[in-house]
Amino acid sequence: MHPQKTPLLKDAALPYTDTSTPVHIDAPLAGFSECHHDFVAQLHSALYLPELVTAAAKARRMADDLLAMFREGLAQHHAEEERELFPAVLGAAQPGPELDEVREMVAQLVREHRDMEARWSALQPAIEAVTRGQVPVLDAAAIEDLVQHFFAHAHFEEEHFLPIAQKVLGRHGEVMASLGRKLHERRAAAA
Repeated sequence: MHPQKTPLLKDAALPYTDTSTPVHIDAPLAGFSECHHDFVAQLHSALYLPELVTAAAKARRMADDLLAMFREGLAQHHAEEERELFPAVLGAAQPGPELDEVREMVAQLVREHRDMEARWSALQPAIEAVTRGQVPVLDAAAIEDLVQHFFAHAHFEEEHFLPIAQKVLGRHGEVMASLGRKLHERRAAAA
């Protein structure tokens, strides 16, 4: 027995055929074209990759420098102020209004030191993550807050405390000389 001839497809009724949507002969070509557009867009963004790698490296260096500044520079600076400078000025200030003013300023500066340390402690883990090449969520408002508090602290110290410290210690050359020696010896020992 011979198999039956299958009718031509154009004459056959195909099951599940949606004849309501016309088939575009160029549909496969449009898909290739879309891929090209996607590839071009992605490759175009690759042009920024060297700049972003440079920015990431810069962020790592900046984070490293910030950690070192807080760990070594700022921590040592605050310690020297609290161990050497503040006691020297308090000890040499004239009893009465001058000493009261110096005590008030020293108390404020020490509070600000602790406040900055607390603010830094909250930010430090994210900064350390940046040094490891990670991409943490950085609290921009907290960073700005720390910077503004430090600027205000430094301004107060420069404009108010250091002038009175100069006045007080300027009357006591031996105290000023002793302070200079202690700071020099501590720095020489640390080097």
